Amino acid sequence: MCPDELDQIQEHIERFQNDALVEHQRHREPDDNSGSDCIDCYEEIPLKRRQARPGCRRCITCQETFEMEATA
Repeated sequence: MCPDELDQIQEHIERFQNDALVEHQRHREPDDNSGSDCIDCYEEIPLKRRQARPGCRRCITCQETFEMEATA
């Protein structure tokens, strides 16, 4: 295998791992320790989001950023 093929394989593995992490986060059970503050920016998570997504740990902005970085 040439270095380019190895790079492509490594990129594929990293994408697969990131996709799996996003899916895990998306489908995990809410934990009892979820609070009203985002774990990334520490701002309060709006009540409507917490009601719509019980157990969420990030505000919408941080969750979108997390998912985009995980799938990049």
